[in-house]
Amino acid sequence: MARTALKTPREIEAMRRAGALVAETFNVLEPHVKPGVSVLELDQIAEAFIRSHGAIPAYIGYGQRSNPFPATICASINEVICHGIPSPRKLREGDIIGVDIGVKMDGVYGDACYTYVVGNAAPAVQQLVETTRACLQAGLDAVKPGARTGDIGAAIQKLAEERGYGVVREYTGHGIGRNLHEEPTIYHHGRAGTGLVLQPGMVFTIEPMINLGRPETRLLPDGWTVVTADGKPSAQFEHTLVVTKDGYDVLTLPGHLTPASPQPRA
Repeated sequence: MARTALKTPREIEAMRRAGALVAETFNVLEPHVKPGVSVLELDQIAEAFIRSHGAIPAYIGYGQRSNPFPATICASINEVICHGIPSPRKLREGDIIGVDIGVKMDGVYGDACYTYVVGNAAPAVQQLVETTRACLQAGLDAVKPGARTGDIGAAIQKLAEERGYGVVREYTGHGIGRNLHEEPTIYHHGRAGTGLVLQPGMVFTIEPMINLGRPETRLLPDGWTVVTADGKPSAQFEHTLVVTKDGYDVLTLPGHLTPASPQPRA
């Protein structure tokens, strides 16, 4: 495993501002997440808002040169677990849509995901969303100096499986900073007391993907979109956080947005 770099106070504050922009983008999108609105429209709204604050959407052009991601947001509807590509598809009553947003601002990244419920969803789907949110909180609550990365995954897995849900294995949380993906890898399943020891200054994401059915996944031919193998819905929530001397501090919250330096269009 590559060495995990600890972030400086200046880097952490810059990441807090980038994270605040991510959080504010979710707030801007929320009134538009309703039946009849196309996913492409959500993508356009997010891109315009991010660029208006001098930041760059982190996902546009990300990945292999032969198949870069083409949009600002990952938009994962119903059975799509992650990395859904925005399309002209219009949202329908009862859909759920996981919106994953990354930005680069002043040389550092912010990254988070929120699952919206479109109108009124079936009770089983609503419960899935609420449990996934609770799984993220369970993972956060396991973070403190001296804990291990396995403690995070174990807490998430225990809660999800006790409620009868499947935990996606193949896609993980990750370190983040001046690169979108860094060490360490954060699994959402595992055994407590194993893995890397957490230290103050580590910055990473926790982003559980929880399935209404089994945990198995399937990658679609576009090379990006990941769906549940059994076709049942999946939900995801994600925060970027820093390990502190007392526990953790979430960096992807609103309220810390300040003007950033202008950046070129990607």
